[in-house]
Amino acid sequence: MRQRRSQRSIVSESSPSFLERHQFVIYRLFSLSGLIPVGAFLAVHLLTNASILAGDDGRTFQSRVDMIHSLGPLLVPVEWAFIFLPMLFHAAVGFVIIANGLPNVGSYAYVGNVRYTLQRATGMIAFAFIVWHIMQLHWLGKPFGGGKFDPHQAASTAATALQPTLTSILYTIGILSTVFHFSNGLWTLGITWGLWTSPAAMRRANVVSIVVGLGLAAAGLGALGGFRSLDVSKAREAEVWTEKQKRALSVPGGAVAPSPIPASTH
Repeated sequence: MRQRRSQRSIVSESSPSFLERHQFVIYRLFSLSGLIPVGAFLAVHLLTNASILAGDDGRTFQSRVDMIHSLGPLLVPVEWAFIFLPMLFHAAVGFVIIANGLPNVGSYAYVGNVRYTLQRATGMIAFAFIVWHIMQLHWLGKPFGGGKFDPHQAASTAATALQPTLTSILYTIGILSTVFHFSNGLWTLGITWGLWTSPAAMRRANVVSIVVGLGLAAAGLGALGGFRSLDVSKAREAEVWTEKQKRALSVPGGAVAPSPIPASTH
């Protein structure tokens, strides 16, 4: 009896986990979800926010937001299908990888191990930041006292939420962590897929990752600075005028019609 139990325990201990059995597929889906659509959304999101730097009291930024919200009822399923679900999958697999892999920078202090450690550390910071960002501004955060962003008053409500000093500091950390995690992930994605195998190819990929990272960091921090310096009262005046113009143009005779964009969709 004891021998049978010991044999079963040995078999159970040696049985590979689900992740180990499907590691090839899961790791590739993991890397793809980090690039498309999560990475693509990050780039579009930061570049859209950077339009606040146009210097027109947020009018350009408002037009970008209106373009996104022109999807109407389709916006919510699009967000879940192409942003939230891939992001949750990427985060879940990422935490499993972190739980099963220890940083070895203390034992082998070279650049690759530093990047290994930073990739995992910034991944955890980025996840916490994104959850907070969604709760603070997105309509999903309304039940928790968040959801401060109003698509009808995009610039003024975003600026009001981001201008407190502590919030700006936390956003700086979050933006830099998220950008590093994505840009450094481009390099590791190429290794996972066997796109760059030679030292020369890795060096070229490293340059691309650095350029992408610096560009997105500039866009993100520039947008944060733009919202911090925005005159909220002038932005609200511009938003009221723009909303009146849109409503007047949407109804024959210039009558004011209800806004076609639900206030709770972002």
